[in-house]
Amino acid sequence: MAPVRLLLPASVLLFFVSSSCTTIGGLSLRPDGSPGPETCPEKALEAMRRLGLSVGDSSDVELDVNQTDTSPITLYDGPVESMLNSPLGTLPAVTRLYGRVWTGGPQVVIRYNEAHPPDEEPIPICAVARLARGQLKKKPESKPGTAILEFSSAGLYIVNSFR
Repeated sequence: MAPVRLLLPASVLLFFVSSSCTTIGGLSLRPDGSPGPETCPEKALEAMRRLGLSVGDSSDVELDVNQTDTSPITLYDGPVESMLNSPLGTLPAVTRLYGRVWTGGPQVVIRYNEAHPPDEEPIPICAVARLARGQLKKKPESKPGTAILEFSSAGLYIVNSFR
């Protein structure tokens, strides 16, 4: 049997390791599985300045191009391809947006890091999908790793960091 004086430090260490946020690819996750804060890369900030995009600029976005105009839709943890429904600055409607979905918390979190206008090279950006009044809240029947949402579209907002 291990002496008590050895068990106590090991128990304290295990407590702190297990109660901290986990990380995936350097990004910290909150206890509910939603992503923690993340800085917007300088390359994206510069590209957004060149496009004339400012924090708070917004547009409408189709959350998953494979489920356009469907209700409800199911999103999965991981990469997502979305599409602008209306122009955003100099980016035309139908610009593809690439990012990541997290379904761990009560609200779905979607962060975008790339815009791909038609017939142009991809452009780094920082943007999030949002809807007022909890509309990105998962339906109760959502299974782990998925989120069933009422609507296939949301608002897209330019940000200078992810919170």
